Amino acid sequence: METKEISLGRTLAVPFVQELAKKGLTSVPPRYVHHDQDPPIISLDSCSPQVPVIDMQRLLSEDFMDSELQKLDQACREWGFFQLINHEMSSRLVEKLKLETEEFFKLPMEEKSKYGQQEGDVEGYGNVFVVSEDQKLHWGDKLFFTTSPPHLRKPHLFPNLPPSFRFSLSLSVNSNVNNCTDLFEDTLEAYSTGLINVAAIILGLIGKNLRIENNELALLSEGRQTMSFNYYPPCPQPEQVIGIAPHSDASGITILLEVNDVQGLQIKKDGMWIPVKPLPNAFIINIGDTLEILSNGAYRSIEHRATVNSLKERISVATFCSPKMDGEIGPAPTLVTPETPAMFRRISTIDYIKGLLSRKIDGKSYLQTMRIQNEQGKSN
Repeated sequence: METKEISLGRTLAVPFVQELAKKGLTSVPPRYVHHDQDPPIISLDSCSPQVPVIDMQRLLSEDFMDSELQKLDQACREWGFFQLINHEMSSRLVEKLKLETEEFFKLPMEEKSKYGQQEGDVEGYGNVFVVSEDQKLHWGDKLFFTTSPPHLRKPHLFPNLPPSFRFSLSLSVNSNVNNCTDLFEDTLEAYSTGLINVAAIILGLIGKNLRIENNELALLSEGRQTMSFNYYPPCPQPEQVIGIAPHSDASGITILLEVNDVQGLQIKKDGMWIPVKPLPNAFIINIGDTLEILSNGAYRSIEHRATVNSLKERISVATFCSPKMDGEIGPAPTLVTPETPAMFRRISTIDYIKGLLSRKIDGKSYLQTMRIQNEQGKSN
């Protein structure tokens, strides 16, 4: 069984941006101004390159699997991002989760603060990666907590969230969603379980493409799932702030659900920021640092950021499929050969996460600390 009740990190308390935005500001407080950021791209040009689209039904079809697997491999190698359609998650379940997420952020501050971060912990309602009093802040709030495995859940968060997240979902007797036979499931519990299944399929196929042994892939396929419910309020000077600064995720893969169809996600490809236009009923999936390490650099995590606008809030739910807490992160042994030596050092998951949470967000800088130096003193 994985380690329980271990302190992985802390974050400094900062103002809630949603409450700040309600004050009718005409200018942005100095601590939120990011002069060092590339200008945000507000509109999506029709000629801009588009994130690849992967069809899960084709991945599971004998007739189309080979060609779709090739598309998946190409998306992971060249983009690090793709949109997953026909994922077989119940559209009713997904819509309910969207609705209940919006309802949570509509709650009075007094109610939301009941789920605030406790001293010395990053889980709860607030923000993360704030490690100094003079650090520039992001224009957004989040509710972050562990969803799986159950014994790692914080009792004051999940399953004791407010009624908006305790909705009972009625499923028809003939429903084959996630092979669920129960007539009633809690929305968040059902969503968590569904994404565990989706992630297992995608990771399994990624392992097939990389030719990684199943026992090596277990670091992720049997790993920890966390969710971040993100709220980016309107800003009077959107060009001055950033919803979340450029970064790569520490996860194996991340599954993003856009809640209210407001664009803001941008990814960095070939030195340019490309806005992502979410497709209806799609998940946006990206490669995280752990998978880059596990694949020995074959699949690379990609920097991405969240921009904001002056008219409407943006809401999203990110589900992080992360390594087992009692595991060790490093390149899969089957991928390490004399011709392809290990590019990253091995480290326990706990030490990896502690190191991550002790830093502010800064591109892929944390992953660089994992790289092995070659004989010339340069990173592989």
